Amino acid sequence: MTARAEGLSAYVAVTAAYWAFMLTDGALRMLVLLHFHTLGFTPVQLAYLFVLYEVAGMVTNLAAGWIAARFGLTATLYAGLGLQVAALIALAQLDPGWAVGLSVAYVMVVQGASGVAKDLAKMSSKSAVKLLAPAENAGLFRWVAALTGSKNAVKGLGFLLGAGLLATAGFVWAVLGMAAVLAAILLAVAVAMPPGLPTGRKGAKVSKVFSKSANVNWLSAARVFLFGARDVWFVVGIPVYFYAVLSDGTEAGNRAAFFTVGSFMAVWIILYGAVQAAAPRLLRAARRPEAELVAAARRWALALFVVPAALAGATLLAGQPAPWLTVTLISGLLAFGAIFAVNSSLHSYLILAFTQDARVTMDVGFYYMANAGGRLLGTVLSGATYQLGGLPLCLGTAAVMVALSALAAGRLHPEAPARTIA
Repeated sequence: MTARAEGLSAYVAVTAAYWAFMLTDGALRMLVLLHFHTLGFTPVQLAYLFVLYEVAGMVTNLAAGWIAARFGLTATLYAGLGLQVAALIALAQLDPGWAVGLSVAYVMVVQGASGVAKDLAKMSSKSAVKLLAPAENAGLFRWVAALTGSKNAVKGLGFLLGAGLLATAGFVWAVLGMAAVLAAILLAVAVAMPPGLPTGRKGAKVSKVFSKSANVNWLSAARVFLFGARDVWFVVGIPVYFYAVLSDGTEAGNRAAFFTVGSFMAVWIILYGAVQAAAPRLLRAARRPEAELVAAARRWALALFVVPAALAGATLLAGQPAPWLTVTLISGLLAFGAIFAVNSSLHSYLILAFTQDARVTMDVGFYYMANAGGRLLGTVLSGATYQLGGLPLCLGTAAVMVALSALAAGRLHPEAPARTIA
């Protein structure tokens, strides 16, 4: 097998493993959110369920870069998939008779393990793209956009799958079924994975985890606020709001609301993934120098700011749920998803463009630590802002975060991507 064919085979195997993981990750998020909402958890309590998930992601990404450099990318990929199987099995042991405080603590710990699993798998997959992608014709941008875009489409299907399984099979059987399927896929990928990924090096030092590149640091800051701006309404605010609007309190009404909320979240993520995958074509990346793509990151962030700012104004104007407001929110949030996808795709390309092969796992780990930090910030604020000020405060906070992301992106310097901080 030629080196190019071997690299493509490894890329396909990595992508398949990542798809399997993200399908269960999306389904699990929707299962947990809707299941505990129906048990009477408040928006803040719902946000707590995901806090340790994001904290674990921050710690994992920081450490995973060194772990992958030391032990190899396949080892961290398999560890992520295996840990997710264990987390799913543990979640199925939750006893409905437990007190609320114990249930919250238990689910937080299990979600923390799932957060570790997710970021081991994500860091491994994204780093592999840097090492396997062809250099010509914007190959890096195309391959990372294909991986990230397809991943989000699959995660969107996971949202729909989670809502559907909750309504049909119930919480416990849904979780156990996903664990069994993911375990089978892990075994298949481990058997079929061709050589081609680094196996690790003994000289990798923990002290090298933190980046000294100005561009990597500013891009990471932009990532914090970009993903905070999404999750501040995505994690708790919008699902709970739509559920409240759509459910009539009956069992049949609750089931219909599950499917509707799950379908919207799925469509949003699938649209996001499709636009991400198409971003190299939309941005004409093959014919544009890196300097123009760096400048585009700031412009697209400014374009994104308009959407949550306008939606916050619309919800304040309406005062209470109304049919026109629901249509406006759906349309506006889908537009947010499309513009957000271009921003996210540009970031995912730039982090790989800015880093060197020898530091790829560490810089990618540091960058995705910032990504997890943004999700953590958004998750905590999602429950708090919805409980304090409803949807207008959620969306207004998102607008502020997008503005901060644009400011950070404006500090990137395309003419010297490897410039370091003194």
